[in-house]
Amino acid sequence: MLRKIRIALACVFWLGITALFLDFSGTVHAWLGWMAKVQFIPALLALNAGVVLALVALTFIFGRVYCSVICPLGVMQDAFARLGRIGRRRRNRYSYSKPLTWLRIASLVVFAALLAAGLAAFAAILEPYSIYGRIAASFLTPLWVWGNNILARVAEHYGSYAFYSVDLWMRGLAALIPAEVMLVLTGVLAWRNGRTYCNAVCPVGTVLGFISRYSLFRPVIDTSKCNGCGLCARRCKGACIDSKAHAIDYSRCVACMDCIGNCRQGAISYSRRRFSGVGSDDGAEATDAGRRAFVIGAATAAATAAVSAHKAKVDGGLAVLVDKKVPVRAVPVLPPGAVGQTHFSRRCTACQLCVSVCPNGVLRPSSDPARLMQPECSYERGYCRPECTRCSEVCPAGAIRPVTAAEKTAIQRGHAVWLKDNCVVLSDGVSCGACARNCPAGAITMIHSVTGDDASPEIPAVDPERCIGCGKCETLCPARPFSAIYVEGNTRHREI
Repeated sequence: MLRKIRIALACVFWLGITALFLDFSGTVHAWLGWMAKVQFIPALLALNAGVVLALVALTFIFGRVYCSVICPLGVMQDAFARLGRIGRRRRNRYSYSKPLTWLRIASLVVFAALLAAGLAAFAAILEPYSIYGRIAASFLTPLWVWGNNILARVAEHYGSYAFYSVDLWMRGLAALIPAEVMLVLTGVLAWRNGRTYCNAVCPVGTVLGFISRYSLFRPVIDTSKCNGCGLCARRCKGACIDSKAHAIDYSRCVACMDCIGNCRQGAISYSRRRFSGVGSDDGAEATDAGRRAFVIGAATAAATAAVSAHKAKVDGGLAVLVDKKVPVRAVPVLPPGAVGQTHFSRRCTACQLCVSVCPNGVLRPSSDPARLMQPECSYERGYCRPECTRCSEVCPAGAIRPVTAAEKTAIQRGHAVWLKDNCVVLSDGVSCGACARNCPAGAITMIHSVTGDDASPEIPAVDPERCIGCGKCETLCPARPFSAIYVEGNTRHREI
């Protein structure tokens, strides 16, 4: 029963978090956005003490249920491990192994050092939620969008508009390669050896593993019933059950309940720590108590997490991909709410959730090694709409602080720069003014290229004090392949 409950809850969390990365309408985030905010490292970086303490308390009481239920990468590894058990000979194929303590500590120290140094982009390479986010955004989202667009075309053919086409773009190599490497690495390790990544590399698993050593409820072996068959050890994907010594390494046990569900002697129960199980008559009572505690704990964790949820706003409209090249910016343009380069680089885990939900495709993973995979604004595809605050609403790590539409219009994250040599007014001798007509901040005006000569062509003049860096001028500029006007980022955002 416990195993079935755990699998059901794990499927709910995995499907919910995956839906957050596939959703392009904003509907799912209004209901399930809290699932991203209860991930351990994002909650820690966001200084969300309530969620962090709830997860620590959950682990202290019930063991590493976070790893087997809430963490999407852990659930994905369970799916790969299940594929690896297909076939009668491979069904019971695990065995106890000694913990790689040195590797676990080394990974945790490196991870903590990178975070302390403000290199969250590199620390995110080891962070489980961000790893899964990049995998989902890079491989699952394109498939989902393709399927949606096929349905939209079929529906339109029959006169129905129940679906609408969505502009699809593939991630660059800077995002695809890390996602592919981690997918292959975690997938192969899980397929061959179960939870190797969780129990040898993952920094979250190491921290929660230390806490779970002292958990109140845990799987306990009743030596009076155990016949030493070793089936529990051969089914343990955490490789943490030493059947010969009748011992379980609770720092590696992820509370998957596979050992309990497969023990034919009923020698393993999920019990309070005080029940040793050695010839005790309270075994059934302890098992019932453990079952009740597991269900109550999982429900409590979900309820606690839901308290921090807030609804997301839906922004319609999608920009069409234009044949432009990305300008070389001295300073990248960050989304409103990012505060500045220092704040953003210290907190962003490059999970790609904001990239996935950006309705105009403005946010892109950076290819700069110093900001690897962290999002930045790119306007050759669309501009950042003043009324859209989607990225600030979904960020689970606090790298993009929540802002209202009114606040966003007063945040300057960059300023427009005009390039004389690219402007069609001077190069082609035509009148334009697209940038000035469409500037939502009124920061661009058209002036005569020759002072005092009213017959001279009109060129744009930018007021850097009014420009907010939305990129609309860059997007709508007709110059090719590079726009005649582009946005240069600010190191620190300021209010205008």
